Amino acid sequence: MTSPAVDVTIAVHSATRPIRRAVASVLDGTAAPVRVIVVAHNIDPAIIRDNLGDRADDERVLLLDLQDGIRSPAGPMNLGFATSTAPFVALLGSDDEFAPGALDSWLRVQRETGASTVIPKIVIVGRHNNPLPPVRGGRRSRRLDAARDRLAYRSAPLGLIDRARFGHLRFAEGLSSGEDIALTAELWFRGHRIAVDIDGPAYVGHEDEKDRVTFTPRPVEEDFAFLSGLEDAAWFRELRPRARTAVVVKLLRIQFLSAIGVRATSTEELVAHQAALRRVLDRLEALAPRALRLLSRVDHRIIAEAFSPAPDVARIGVLANDRWNQRSFGALLTPNPLLSLHPQAMARLFRAANRTDAIG
Repeated sequence: MTSPAVDVTIAVHSATRPIRRAVASVLDGTAAPVRVIVVAHNIDPAIIRDNLGDRADDERVLLLDLQDGIRSPAGPMNLGFATSTAPFVALLGSDDEFAPGALDSWLRVQRETGASTVIPKIVIVGRHNNPLPPVRGGRRSRRLDAARDRLAYRSAPLGLIDRARFGHLRFAEGLSSGEDIALTAELWFRGHRIAVDIDGPAYVGHEDEKDRVTFTPRPVEEDFAFLSGLEDAAWFRELRPRARTAVVVKLLRIQFLSAIGVRATSTEELVAHQAALRRVLDRLEALAPRALRLLSRVDHRIIAEAFSPAPDVARIGVLANDRWNQRSFGALLTPNPLLSLHPQAMARLFRAANRTDAIG
């Protein structure tokens, strides 16, 4: 076969995933030479070969076998990355697909910009389009700044990645969650001329599979095991304070407050996790001491309630609904009103993410 311009890795762990649809979207929808690396993860590869049908015999499809007994996508995706030889790599979920022409459009944007990563538009079938990352003005698409364009909010490394620059990157293995956080942070904050393909064909996500793992709260330490990947990374420690702050504000706003929410099922349950949550909060503040002040007033109320001697979980639920739906000025404004104008403050993020012409 012609040497591929892009190697696309698809990890698949279940016989019910529509792997043929995913592969066909790459092969049929791309004019550029491409190879699809399908990794059968903890499943008999013969099952996946059968599900691929005639696509299994296409010389542009490489089927690999990984039996590691670990329920994490990190292993198969890392195998795909390690096997790749093309100038660019991309990832595709086994139940997702590329819109026709998506890869060609990302390659065109890369040629025009020299971007180390081209971030795609994401469309989730049956839902509103994904507005993340909330770039400046909702439309900025070239020479993105990882902090000012809030790239940390795109925590999945989807799109086109320059293998010459980032071929060393791997997902963190052995984690229950967050295996992609350190990887994507390095993509954004060590990237070059990062671009978003705002108007091109989308990465299309589906939510029609029934074999997804039901979420149950894990130990707090497991939820935040990914933090050591940032704490130990020399490149992260060398970032300017505003860049570290941009990462940590997002972790506080999304990961930490969500960790409180899923444990606020009862006062007793939340109290049992207070010490572990406090340790995580201390670690996050150590990474970026100024990040906490950029959270909204409602966020601060949730945190204060969560660490009170007898947390009122009903009140936390009301506040959480407010913060997710931005139902009040308190959900948008910081305790210091002047900081509400900061690029990482919710008021600025909300405005960028809700522009009618925003990404997605």
